[in-house]
Amino acid sequence: MNFKNKLILIVSLLTNYLVVSQEFPPIISFFSEDYQAENQNWGITQSDKGLIYVANNKGLLEYNGATWQVYQTPNETIMRSVEFYDQKIFTGFYMDFGYWKKNNKGILYYTSIVETQKIKMLEDEQIWSIVEIDGWMLFKSLQRIYLYDLQTKTVKVINSDFKINKLVKVDGIIYFQEEGKGLFKIENGKPKLVSNHAIVKENLIVEVYSKAGKLFFITQENGFFYLEGITPVKWNIPADKFLSDKTIYSAKLLKNKSFALGTISNGLLNLNENGEINYSINQSSYLSNNTVLSIFEDRDRNIWLGLDNGIDCVNNTSPFRMYDLKSDFLGTIYTSIIYRDAIYLGTNQGLFYRNLNSAETFQFVKNTQGQVWNLKVIDDKLFCGHDSGVFRVDKSKAISIFNRQGTWDVIQIDNNKILLGTYNGLYTLKKENGSWLYNDKIKGFDNSSKYIVQLNQNEFFVNHEYKGVFKLTIDNDFKKVINNQKESSIEKGIHSSILNYRDKILYANRKGVYLYNKQSGKFEKNTLYSSLISDENFISAKLVHNPSNDKLWFFSRDYIKYLSPGKLSDKPSITTIPIAESLPKAASGYENIIHLKNDVYIIGTSNGYIQMDLKSIKEPKKFNIYIDKIESYETDGPRKNLNMQNDVELSYKNNNLEVFFSVPNFKKALTTKYQYQLEGFNKSWSNPSENHTVLYENLSYGRYTFKVRGLVGGIPSTNIAKYSFTINRPWYLSNLFIIIYVLISLFSFYTVHIISKRYYKNQREELLEKAKKEAELNELASSQEIIKLNNEKLRNDIENKNKELATSTMNIIKKNEFLNTIKTELIEGGDKNVAKVVKIIDKNLNNTDDWKMFQEAFNNADKNFLKKVKTKHPNLTPNDLRLCAYLRLNLSSKEIAPLLNISPRSVEVKRYRLRKKMDLDHDANLTNYILEI
Repeated sequence: MNFKNKLILIVSLLTNYLVVSQEFPPIISFFSEDYQAENQNWGITQSDKGLIYVANNKGLLEYNGATWQVYQTPNETIMRSVEFYDQKIFTGFYMDFGYWKKNNKGILYYTSIVETQKIKMLEDEQIWSIVEIDGWMLFKSLQRIYLYDLQTKTVKVINSDFKINKLVKVDGIIYFQEEGKGLFKIENGKPKLVSNHAIVKENLIVEVYSKAGKLFFITQENGFFYLEGITPVKWNIPADKFLSDKTIYSAKLLKNKSFALGTISNGLLNLNENGEINYSINQSSYLSNNTVLSIFEDRDRNIWLGLDNGIDCVNNTSPFRMYDLKSDFLGTIYTSIIYRDAIYLGTNQGLFYRNLNSAETFQFVKNTQGQVWNLKVIDDKLFCGHDSGVFRVDKSKAISIFNRQGTWDVIQIDNNKILLGTYNGLYTLKKENGSWLYNDKIKGFDNSSKYIVQLNQNEFFVNHEYKGVFKLTIDNDFKKVINNQKESSIEKGIHSSILNYRDKILYANRKGVYLYNKQSGKFEKNTLYSSLISDENFISAKLVHNPSNDKLWFFSRDYIKYLSPGKLSDKPSITTIPIAESLPKAASGYENIIHLKNDVYIIGTSNGYIQMDLKSIKEPKKFNIYIDKIESYETDGPRKNLNMQNDVELSYKNNNLEVFFSVPNFKKALTTKYQYQLEGFNKSWSNPSENHTVLYENLSYGRYTFKVRGLVGGIPSTNIAKYSFTINRPWYLSNLFIIIYVLISLFSFYTVHIISKRYYKNQREELLEKAKKEAELNELASSQEIIKLNNEKLRNDIENKNKELATSTMNIIKKNEFLNTIKTELIEGGDKNVAKVVKIIDKNLNNTDDWKMFQEAFNNADKNFLKKVKTKHPNLTPNDLRLCAYLRLNLSSKEIAPLLNISPRSVEVKRYRLRKKMDLDHDANLTNYILEI
């Protein structure tokens, strides 16, 4: 075959491959940024605890299901091989091999067998593979096989003049290939030829295994062979055509008898035990890199791939299969359906279909570019609700029958009428001559009608996520809405839904599922149906009904639930399927699932679909959780690892701890969460979280026990990992200081007692003194009250005296005035006897008795005034003092004149003379001066 024909054949095969549609298991990808090492990974193994170890260009990688740890190769060369056995991780690299073992702090440390046994290796020798058998570890380079006795620590060497390509254990026998010589096995520590046939000598063997009592081997470029005696026989399998242009670099016979083949540039190929292709994964799907350097199957049957760039974990036994072929359709799946033995997927790019039992890629349905919202079979015809209206679909083509508005929903009212829920209300289609045609718009309702449920012939529920649920009554001709009532018994909600399920009308929102009660005309919350919905993991309240098996589906962030009718009773049952958030999900509010066959379902996602097999769904296997390491540190100080095997005591300053824990769960479809509690600090378990570390800062002294448990897919771990530690008391809280504190406290108490006693004694004395003073004050107050009463009495007496003085003064004035008047009248009459009468009157006017009586009354009212005036002005005469007394009473000159029996003029003269005697200033007022004395 010439080069041109070969090229045509290769292109043809490649084209055939590309047009094949397939579903593949979930894949977890790790890149150099994730594990912080180099790109290439050469070998993989697993410990008894489930930890994954990888031989990387930089060194040994450890993965516990939560974090990666890098241990650099001691001589900083590429690590080529790794194998776990008996709590040790044996590794091989450039010019050295040995083992790693964890110390009591959870850290791996390395022991070199080459150094301890003083082995002299060949120049530039590297260890490419490691195998354990019967207490011996075998290390293979390209020139030698080193046999290390684990008991005696002795080493044997098998030398070769040819390149050693493969070292493998099959049924307790070690086989290896020497290039150009043939296939050998090791017996009694020595090589023994198995076959030196030309096929064995000329083909590079990548794997050897046994099947049906025969020895099989896989070659790098020529497929599968088995030995008949010493003669290789080609095993022709269905995948030979596909493998004809592939170069196999690594291979593994899996526990389920299938084959995992890693290629140089075409990714991973999985064949069943008959050699048929199960799936092929490369970079056009989910694989990180097309060159597979190593393959390892872990204890949970996950396939680990050491790639030329990264590490991938293929969940080979997962009940989920992914579809995301980049050469196929692009877009988010909004709706799906099976119609006439074909699968139809409505996406945001248009409508695609594929024959039900075909492996071909999905084909685009013409004229359906844009968003497909709904697919429904009515009258044995497939209708497509589209952003452009409604199409009737017939295999690869779509015929537009309504293009006025984007259409959300299509429901059949009767044999001749279809109701359309569109962007701006309701429209109808009618059947004429076997064809469905546009009829009319229903007036009176212009809201977007995404979900419609028929209550009876003329009544409908329309759900609007932002406005609520409307109950509409339409006239018999379906021309107009005659009653529009907003449903008040339920609340509106984003991503809510309403649907018919087994003659029931269900409405679902974030708070639960509500069942319509036709008798009361209201929606009522249903406990059983509401258990489908969890507010904690809520993403959408879209409920999906599969009529083919009567299941009701609900989707959340961490699981899928479905409700199915009871097999032996009317009570339905609810099944929960854990599904991690890392798996692709549908666009919120557009969740969809269709029943494919048996227990197989297709779930539409945002970038393809997931195929799910319910029969393959099993509860997670029993698993353990491990505390990987504990770091402690002083505030702002360096961290140090604690002993993991014994209880530790920490200084009071070293009271900050971070605990690292993990569950070796490598299932992409199952979320791992953790709950922890620090006894002595927390009273209850924490809420489940994906955090695999917890930090405690500034812990007080005391004894603590840290506990942690894992949850994988909601199932708890079989164990609770514990770690106890004690934080010592600070020096100032040591026993000696506590005794000192007690003594100081006792002394303080005694001192306080003495001081208190003295204080209370003083306080009692002060109270007595205060009481005495208060008594004295009360007595003084009583005395003052008595004095006040006496003063009041004296004041009253003075007032009475003043009244008497005033009365007396006025009487004298009136008497004298009266006598003067009589005297005047008598003088003017000229009678002889008048002189005698006048004399008697004058005698009465100058009567000293009046003055004495006045003086006595005046002294009673103003005691000592006359003495004060006499003392101050000793030169005053009795008449002057008399005048002062009258002035003290604030009498006018006219009032004083009768008292002195003189004229007012004479009074003024006396006043003048009195001023002179008192030596008063010219401007001083005599009366004011006297009043102020």
